[in-house]
Amino acid sequence: VQLQASGGGLVQAGGSLRLSCAASRSIFSNNVMGWYRQAPGKQRELIATITSAGRTNVADSVKGRFTISRDNTKNTVYLQMNSLNPEDTAVYYCNTPVDAIRGLWGQGTQVTVSS
Repeated sequence: VQLQASGGGLVQAGGSLRLSCAASRSIFSNNVMGWYRQAPGKQRELIATITSAGRTNVADSVKGRFTISRDNTKNTVYLQMNSLNPEDTAVYYCNTPVDAIRGLWGQGTQVTVSS
């Protein structure tokens, strides 16, 4: 499974963006979905997950600013990002944890936060 994230862009510090990621029903309905990011010169990191039942987990680095959600009717997972700062600049990806472990990645979306 290779998922494509969308919704990135250039935003000023303090601004907001909402990322989206659509998947097929067969993949989406039975899987934990995750948002990852890779900043320049750094390893890719997991920043948020959501189970099929809607239970969420968010990394400390983005807690209180980022919210993960899913719309099961649209087979889409979202990442609402508020209070962005330049350290959030990265390529953002959505994926299932299984495919992340397998090293299978789709196209990410670039988020650039200017100071």
